[in-house]
Amino acid sequence: MKMVQATVFLLACLVISSSLLDSTMAGSSFCGSKCSARCSKAGLKDRCIKYCQICCDKCKCVPSGTYGNKHECPCYRDLKNSKGKPKCP
Repeated sequence: MKMVQATVFLLACLVISSSLLDSTMAGSSFCGSKCSARCSKAGLKDRCIKYCQICCDKCKCVPSGTYGNKHECPCYRDLKNSKGKPKCP
């Protein structure tokens, strides 16, 4: 009886963890495509995409275009680095 309960518990954990993984990966693909577009004209693309990803993960949005338009996403606009300058590209 205990073996059946343990098996059911493990299967339930497996199903829950796989569904959480899918939702996390869906968010990453959203941010990945938005940040690729946002950083397409950046001189330092790797750095731009890195910080864009951080901001997108936190704010769940990325302004349209390759520059400006930060009014579309106030959270993205208002994130600052340790020196008080804008964190998000």
